[in-house]
Amino acid sequence: MSVRENVENVRKRISAAAKRANRNESEITLIGVSKTKPVELIKEGVDCGICELGENRVQEVLEKYDKIENVRWHLIGHLQKNKVKYIVDKAELIHSVDSLELAKEIDKQAKKIGKVQKILLEINISGEESKFGITPAEAIPLCGEISRFENIKAEGLMTMAPKEAAEVELRRIFGGLKKLSEEIRSRQIPGIDMRELSMGMSGDYEIAVEEGATMVRVGTGIFGAR
Repeated sequence: MSVRENVENVRKRISAAAKRANRNESEITLIGVSKTKPVELIKEGVDCGICELGENRVQEVLEKYDKIENVRWHLIGHLQKNKVKYIVDKAELIHSVDSLELAKEIDKQAKKIGKVQKILLEINISGEESKFGITPAEAIPLCGEISRFENIKAEGLMTMAPKEAAEVELRRIFGGLKKLSEEIRSRQIPGIDMRELSMGMSGDYEIAVEEGATMVRVGTGIFGAR
């Protein structure tokens, strides 16, 4: 299928999943994951209305940033502290904040350019050792620390489910992230907003939508296999 057909198919499936969960599809942001994809292919997606693009690596954002117009960039991969200074002026949202040290560096670099950087906390709900992210138990204390920073706005949570996970496991993970966000919201920590839940990728975004995702990160489903 073409990129246009892929985008239409993904949007239809998001809409159907939202209906099943009695949600409005307008609550869900589709992020096109453009990692490793050539600029011309990405532009096809942009022409089809994909205006949010997700990249795993800072270097790829830097390479593509000036070549693709009218989009917002999301950093969805692991971020090293020494790369923060290169991304804060370009990222709409950093999905993968997983330590106080990283948050501190983002705050410092954002302050230099007079920006309040929007972030999500990456939560390792599945408990996989190979995954980045803090444990659910660490989330509320970290939110308390981050609330002191003037140049960071925590907008919600992000997680990644294991590949090939069964539906019951996916629902446990995605439902667990939603529950955690509600618990954090109930604490009413200043400067911590739990409006966003970034969860679900090409293989499981429909389940994520049913469980409350507000952002889904779809790469293969739009741009084809890598």
